[in-house]
Amino acid sequence: MTSFRFVTLGLIGCFLLAPFFYVYGDTISELKNKILERNTAIEELEAEIANYQKQIETTGKETKTLQSTIKNIDLEQKKLSAEIKLTANKIAAVNLRLEELGDAISIKENSIGKSRDALAQTIRSLADLEKKTLVEVLLSGATLSAFWGTTDDLERFERDVQTDLSRTKELKADLESTQAETEANRKKLVSLRADLADKNQLLSQNRKAKSNLLTVTKSKETEYRKILAERVAKRDAFEKELLQFESELRFAIDPSKLPAAGSGVLKWPLDSIKITQEFGDTAFARSGAYKGNGHNGVDFKASTGTLVRAALNGRVAGAGNTDAVCPGASYGKWVLIEHGNGLSTLYAHLSLIKVSDGQNVSTEEIIGYSGDTGYATGPHLHFTVYATQGVRVMSRKSAVCGGSYTMPIADLKAYLDPLKYL
Repeated sequence: MTSFRFVTLGLIGCFLLAPFFYVYGDTISELKNKILERNTAIEELEAEIANYQKQIETTGKETKTLQSTIKNIDLEQKKLSAEIKLTANKIAAVNLRLEELGDAISIKENSIGKSRDALAQTIRSLADLEKKTLVEVLLSGATLSAFWGTTDDLERFERDVQTDLSRTKELKADLESTQAETEANRKKLVSLRADLADKNQLLSQNRKAKSNLLTVTKSKETEYRKILAERVAKRDAFEKELLQFESELRFAIDPSKLPAAGSGVLKWPLDSIKITQEFGDTAFARSGAYKGNGHNGVDFKASTGTLVRAALNGRVAGAGNTDAVCPGASYGKWVLIEHGNGLSTLYAHLSLIKVSDGQNVSTEEIIGYSGDTGYATGPHLHFTVYATQGVRVMSRKSAVCGGSYTMPIADLKAYLDPLKYL
């Protein structure tokens, strides 16, 4: 009976895990099929978004008219709507994966529990057997051959203990790996939900912009042309006013406090890079100096809603919107980040700001979405690099705008060529 009891225990230990895979198998299979369906939908939406992006780029190259502007806005609405569907499908896919991981965790936890129970029972049985001496076994009426058979069982079960123990350790490692993936997916889910809310907000802004444009222009090309001309004149007057003020600034700037040019201390602020306008003008760009001539930063192609990332960790020195006081004349929605290496970076024409004054940000953290706020002939990211010693977030009264605007203002010596640090 003792030998039979141990053989029975051994068989129980060997086939311990099988029932649980049958119980959960159908559920996991169904979840995998649903995840596959979501991934297929995601691929289709990504192709649709890429197609809209190509159309937007083509429309952007056309002569700027009311009709082409409305067409571009409509394409951006379609692209944003597709991105919203894409994000919703990604959220669904992550939720399904979390459900699948939850089932996998249950399987592993049950398997570990059963393995431990089997180990405990086997060890107790081994302990009972080891207490019996040869004389005790023979006196109990058992034959000598039965005793040696039991001894063989003992050796075999000792091996089974080691096997089951090793299996339990493997299950525990698998469980910890699955739990880590679960936590990573939960964080991804939070990020996707935030992205979904942002995209819905951008779509709402886009629709409002179209409505306002049609209302202001009364759907007439002549009115649109008039508005464009007024906007350019206002931009020129504002820049002249600002340049005069910045030319008079005399902030002390120590070049030795700056990173070496070409050191690549900054990361690209976008995932995909295409430069549409470089720093300065031809004459001054060669020397690397900026004297108020030409462009005070670098422009990157970026459709509305493109993620904008911090070029380096640092502190948000300011964030604002010049359109609140001077519509269409300057940076629009902007963010200034002060880094700890003597540099500060500006991100302008944003459609949505995701950070606030004084907030600490990490390298490549999302700080906002690109757009065409302020003076912009189309959606893009304007990126400026300053010597931190020479830039301040200031509020100034503007004769051109008829109110006080807040934005980064710098000594002309503080403007640096971004490409020397990217």
